[in-house]
Amino acid sequence: MNDPASLASTAAPAPADGSAVALIPLLERVTEAIEAETAAIRSEPHFDIKAANARKSRHLHELGRAFKGVKPQQLGEEHRQAMMRLRDSLATNEATIQAHLSAVGEVAALLQSAIERAQADGTYSVREFGR
Repeated sequence: MNDPASLASTAAPAPADGSAVALIPLLERVTEAIEAETAAIRSEPHFDIKAANARKSRHLHELGRAFKGVKPQQLGEEHRQAMMRLRDSLATNEATIQAHLSAVGEVAALLQSAIERAQADGTYSVREFGR
């Protein structure tokens, strides 16, 4: 499996000339990076979401530059299919991140509850310290 960080570091820069031909490989590369990130979130307990967000920001910038001079009539069915795949991959990625963050929130709530119960057992009450 490709590491999401290595996918970002080996990516060729996007052409800034608005070439619609170069969009397909770029869309495919970004889609593959998003799919690798989604798989990593699901399988790596210490996944770095902050670094992943930085990579996605770079991909967004690269896509913005690549699409800048492209006219809609230059885009064909292959472009549409690549954009749809990217959109679907991003939706799956978003759902995976939401599930991850929800799980983190649940664990935090359990820890908070355990701490509150431990403190409420009278061990650290004001009476114990001679008031």
